[in-house]
Amino acid sequence: MRNTACAYTSGAILIAMCAMPFAQPAWADNQRLNNGVAANVYTIQRQAGCTNDVVINPQLRLAAQWHTIDVLNNRGLDGDIGSDGSTVADRARNAGYAGVVAETVAINPALAISGLEILNRWYYDPTAMSTISNCANTEIGVWSENSLDRTVVVAVYGQPAAAISRQ
Repeated sequence: MRNTACAYTSGAILIAMCAMPFAQPAWADNQRLNNGVAANVYTIQRQAGCTNDVVINPQLRLAAQWHTIDVLNNRGLDGDIGSDGSTVADRARNAGYAGVVAETVAINPALAISGLEILNRWYYDPTAMSTISNCANTEIGVWSENSLDRTVVVAVYGQPAAAISRQ
């Protein structure tokens, strides 16, 4: 019985070792960071007196993803304008979003960034803070990407077209 168990264990180890060269590389999953940024925006809006919810919107997330990847791969970019000259409104419209949009961007010259670091940057930047605390921004899309020496986080805030027409 003991020899049988050893044979099975040895066989399992051998199979695992042979399969290792074919394993896919592990990519960072930043979903927790992205969702944490959205949750912190909700908290900041509550502190500003907003009573609405902040809802994650997949179209805004896609617009944020496009710009995050662009900024990560084009080191000359450091803000809202893309390498192709696109604005946050262009990217949101191309992602299928109808409504007014705004954006905040955080670039960290390191492998990672924490949610606290992101919010500290935006909290003490008057332009970013006015975007984050704007109660009309009821939808958000957040995306982040990392390289060995750079992390980029983009949040795109939206005011749905239906809400704008009611005002």
